[in-house]
Amino acid sequence: MTTLAVDLGGTHMRCARVDADGTVTERQVHATPHDGTGVSALVKLMGNVTGCRQAVVGVPGRVDYRQGQLEHAPNLPPEWVPQLSEADLGAAVGLPVSLANDADLATVGESYFGAGRDHSDVVYLTLSTGVGAGVVVGGLLVHGHRSLAEVGHEIIDLTRLRAGEPATLEDLASGTALGRAAAAAGLGPLGRDVLDAIDAGNPAAQSIWDDVVSAAAAGIVNVAWTFSPEVIIIGGGLGLVGDVLLGPVRRAVARDGPPAVSPPIQIVPATLGDDAGLVGAAAWHRAFRPEAAGR
Repeated sequence: MTTLAVDLGGTHMRCARVDADGTVTERQVHATPHDGTGVSALVKLMGNVTGCRQAVVGVPGRVDYRQGQLEHAPNLPPEWVPQLSEADLGAAVGLPVSLANDADLATVGESYFGAGRDHSDVVYLTLSTGVGAGVVVGGLLVHGHRSLAEVGHEIIDLTRLRAGEPATLEDLASGTALGRAAAAAGLGPLGRDVLDAIDAGNPAAQSIWDDVVSAAAAGIVNVAWTFSPEVIIIGGGLGLVGDVLLGPVRRAVARDGPPAVSPPIQIVPATLGDDAGLVGAAAWHRAFRPEAAGR
């Protein structure tokens, strides 16, 4: 079945038609308006994509899967949150609509069509502006009444927590965290800027990178223990810098993660890039169990 896929972000909203095999066509992109006009621009954008029989809308926040309603989304205009529901969007676009947490949707994409397609137990984790994650076990998305696996908010540094300082995985291992530390050291804000400074022999850059990588490794080790997946897929701008990040993470999981796992948990880069959420819409109804939300 052809699906209208939506990837709604705080900066841009993207729509596309997605075939059952994950092929993406008819892309539409528009800036997410923050002018108080509400979701009418999203509805209009969705209307530009034709020939679909259902829609799956990925949203950047916590979803109440039982009610089909966005509950909390700090990067969207606050007036959008109560308007983003399956019932309201469905009535506006004239299609059955499923609402999905964006990390959950990207996880389904990578699990069915990307780096996890040869595995049944998959964790997808994105290290980007924030840190998001989703889990597929036995080919089915792990969720309950609400979207789960908010690992970016897990506390990984008790010393910093007791001191009232940022202490979560997202605080310490996101692209935002890297950029903040780099700016304080007079460096460019991107991972590549920091790596270039390391290549030039900058000790401050090396220290910043080591701190971010150590935090990412700690969080991913926790994920390995929590879900014991076959593969952990790392995406996002920071997550895709290559073995300079993945190498230390692999060593940390081998050293500190679940022992005697055969074959060992794989740590691999994502392959679908920004399209993971759009592609995931093609398999959403195969991966999502309505009964787990109490529907």
